[in-house]
Amino acid sequence: MNDEVLLQGAGRKLPASLDIFFASIDAYIDFDPARAYTPKELEPYDALSDRFLRAFESSIRYFRTLEGVREVAPSESFRDLLNRREKYRAITSTGAWLEMRDTRNRIAHEYLPEEQAKLYRAIVGPAATELLHVRSTIGGAAA
Repeated sequence: MNDEVLLQGAGRKLPASLDIFFASIDAYIDFDPARAYTPKELEPYDALSDRFLRAFESSIRYFRTLEGVREVAPSESFRDLLNRREKYRAITSTGAWLEMRDTRNRIAHEYLPEEQAKLYRAIVGPAATELLHVRSTIGGAAA
């Protein structure tokens, strides 16, 4: 399979994962850590977390595919990949993406309501802003 076909495939998956993530963002209601939620009431928050994970991973997969097609050599680290994407203005901040990776890693391990509330705020705030930027740059400008 040639590189451009791989890039097109990644380029189709990314907008779809971003769109579904933003559907959860649009429906988001602040999480109250003092409230006892029923399992049914927690479903939108679980969906938000899952959709964030997919959007984040799809973005990284797209960045790596784009790099493999357009760059002479691959980045040696995740930070190098992000720095390269920031240089091309595909992301606004390497630091924001490192925070997003931390949020991604913490999602599976946080069960205290106060910590969950922090994670949801990070997802609907800075992470959503970065992913919105990515959505605006895919389609050629992110090269």
